[in-house]
Amino acid sequence: MRIAGAFALLLSGLAAAHGQTCPEPLASARHLVLVTAPDMNTPNATIERFERAGDGWKSVAAAQPALIGRNGMAWSHAFRALGRRGEPSKVDGDKRAPAGFHRVGASFGFAPSSRANYLHVKEGTVCVDEPASPAYNTITTRAKVGSSVRAENMWRVPAYKHGLLVDYPTDRNNRAGSCIFIHIRMPDAKHTAGCVAVPEAQVLELQDFAENGAVIAIIPASARSRISCLPN
Repeated sequence: MRIAGAFALLLSGLAAAHGQTCPEPLASARHLVLVTAPDMNTPNATIERFERAGDGWKSVAAAQPALIGRNGMAWSHAFRALGRRGEPSKVDGDKRAPAGFHRVGASFGFAPSSRANYLHVKEGTVCVDEPASPAYNTITTRAKVGSSVRAENMWRVPAYKHGLLVDYPTDRNNRAGSCIFIHIRMPDAKHTAGCVAVPEAQVLELQDFAENGAVIAIIPASARSRISCLPN
């Protein structure tokens, strides 16, 4: 299963970022998961949910704490034009969440589910995070990629009992990052490796919220004023 859709579609976000302050997929989103941190170097963030209401947004869930990468966030390649001098760009292994706007993908978890496009994480399910592999940023099985390929053994990660994929672009040449999820925040967790983590009950709520499509925005607080179509 590819985490990202067509990379060309996400590159449109880069072009939009140059020409306007409401890039896709944010511009056409009907449901928004907004993750904001006070700066780009902290793992501590807040998460909010909004629904489109006319030309604006209606809050449907109050802001709650969330965790992002150990080193904070960095602008994903499709949206690096939104960054300012000194703000980092996402690379694989940087322990930063990808700042920008991406579609929320399918729900996943350890138990079967009737949700559309649901990914049942079973023994052998892996997400490949080795840029040299053609399967980079792909969810597949250990049997298919072999034991020598660096990949996350998802079925062994308790935080993946419930989660959602983030439709993050595959870019092997730039080592642009891989295996980005929304997943459970474990009781002793203080950061993630680059994903977004919230308590289990909230992950389940997000699975319901994103059932018919949603966009996740991950941004530093200072960027809210740069993007005209974010909630006030």
